[in-house]
Amino acid sequence: MAHIRNNISKWVTTIIMGALSIVFLVPLIWMLSSAFKFEKDVMRFPIQWIPDKINVIYNFKAVWMGRVPFTDFYLNSFKVSIITTLITLVISSMAAYALTKLRFRGRNMVFLALLSFMIIPDQATLIPRFMLIRWFGLYDTHAAIILTSMFSIYFTFLLRQFMNGINDEFIEAARMDGAGYVRIFASIMVPLCKPVLATVAIIKFIWTWNDYQNPLIFLLSRELYTIPLGMTLFRDDYTNNYAIMMMAALSAIVSLVIVFIALQRQVINGIALGGVKG
Repeated sequence: MAHIRNNISKWVTTIIMGALSIVFLVPLIWMLSSAFKFEKDVMRFPIQWIPDKINVIYNFKAVWMGRVPFTDFYLNSFKVSIITTLITLVISSMAAYALTKLRFRGRNMVFLALLSFMIIPDQATLIPRFMLIRWFGLYDTHAAIILTSMFSIYFTFLLRQFMNGINDEFIEAARMDGAGYVRIFASIMVPLCKPVLATVAIIKFIWTWNDYQNPLIFLLSRELYTIPLGMTLFRDDYTNNYAIMMMAALSAIVSLVIVFIALQRQVINGIALGGVKG
């Protein structure tokens, strides 16, 4: 009987979660449908999920070949997101390695100090960061966004939790063979941390891609805009054309959706491993 009850419970849970997932997918499906429609058909009620008349070519050209340089925004987002992600991986993994496997006085105090900084909201540091960027002469450059986003206390904590679960015997054996700190980090820690590093890379890439605040503060030139800022130009130029707006939104998220669907298992596993290690 217990086995039957467990199976029934699992089926009920699966059905409920499936229904909820469909509810959450409705806006995405509506956006996809609207991107293929003529403007006059977007607000038609009842909703025509599969349009009779398709205007996808015109909407696609308006987004990618129109007045607003969407291609430039896409390339800028890739540039900033990839560089920021790579630097974050290096800095956060090295910081986590130092806080777990290197013995020095005050190590735990340093870690507690880092954790205490997590309570400070990002908006509270906008003015000091803006002043520093202006002082360095980096205002209105992609370097301003990269420099202000490349370090993350959260990812350092996530990597530290994972590294705490790595047996110190691996490191001791490498030291006996004459390996230094850099060799141990590159040859032992990095390969063992691949699952959580992949998780950090995916999440950081998505966060940077969707970041609106930092580009808004540090970018002025239109040709340097990333996707979130570029979408505001579409909103201004195509305020009443929801078909083109939905095509732009679809173009903006399609790469993220593909990445997440393809790697969602690794993201979940990496977060779980980072949460239970140590």
